[in-house]
Amino acid sequence: MKRIIEYRTLFNANKDTTLSELKKTYRNLVKEWHPDKFQEGDPKQPEAERKSKEIIDAYSFLVSISPETHAQNLEEYTQTTMVSGIEDYLYKGVTLKVTFQNGSVYEYFGVPRNVYNKLNSTPTMDRFARRHIFHSHLYRKVMKSND
Repeated sequence: MKRIIEYRTLFNANKDTTLSELKKTYRNLVKEWHPDKFQEGDPKQPEAERKSKEIIDAYSFLVSISPETHAQNLEEYTQTTMVSGIEDYLYKGVTLKVTFQNGSVYEYFGVPRNVYNKLNSTPTMDRFARRHIFHSHLYRKVMKSND
């Protein structure tokens, strides 16, 4: 969640910011912080290199969690969560990373520890996740499926 807040702050965005607004802000930030803009020996050049990488990462991340991206990929996401079972999962902080049997990998943000503990102890993991995780938490796809 911290990363989401930091990236949204960098882009002066919120959860309802459109993709076109993100793109416009991204272009302006890249223009401002592009390393080629600073001459060799300029004390701001290392900062610009770091900042430009952060801007690129932030843009990719914010695009992946945007409502427009979710809407475009809803059919595929629904198919994955309803048909493909959970192969593996990893919980770190409040982020749950789920690998599905079709090879897709999604991250779910803001998953409380008690929900994770219940996921661990339920005999019907896929059913529990469909009810309490998949459509209840902010998510993004981090890896495409193998098919």
